[in-house]
Amino acid sequence: MITFIQISLSILLMIGCFFILVGALGLVRLSDFFKRLHAPTKASTLGVGCVLAGSVAYHILLGEDPQPRELLITVFLFITAPVSAHLMAKAALSLMMESRPKLPGSEAAKDEALPPPAADPDSHA
Repeated sequence: MITFIQISLSILLMIGCFFILVGALGLVRLSDFFKRLHAPTKASTLGVGCVLAGSVAYHILLGEDPQPRELLITVFLFITAPVSAHLMAKAALSLMMESRPKLPGSEAAKDEALPPPAADPDSHA
C-alpha cells in the first residue's frame, strides 16, 4: 500500500512539473500578449497546485499535520492568479484603444457606415 501511495505522489509531482514546464514554454514561445498571459495563469497554476497537493499528501502520509504554509500558498495562488491575469488583460485592452473597433452609434461609426445600435426592448422612449 505504501508503494502505491509513493507512486501516486510521484505521478502527481510529475504531472505538476509537466504543467509548470508547459506554462513556462507558453510564456516564452507564444506570440501575442494575451496568449502569453493565458499560458502561465492556467497551466502553471494547475502545476503548482499539483505540486502543493503532493506535498500536503506526503506530510499526511508521514503522519504529520498538513503544513499551514502549504495550504496558504495554495489558497493565495488560486485567488491571485486569475485576478492578476484579469487586471493585466484589462490594462492591455485599455492601452490598445486605437486598434479596437469603434462602437456602433458613435461619430466614428457613422464615418465608417456601421449600423446603429439595436433599440433596447425594455425602454419605452
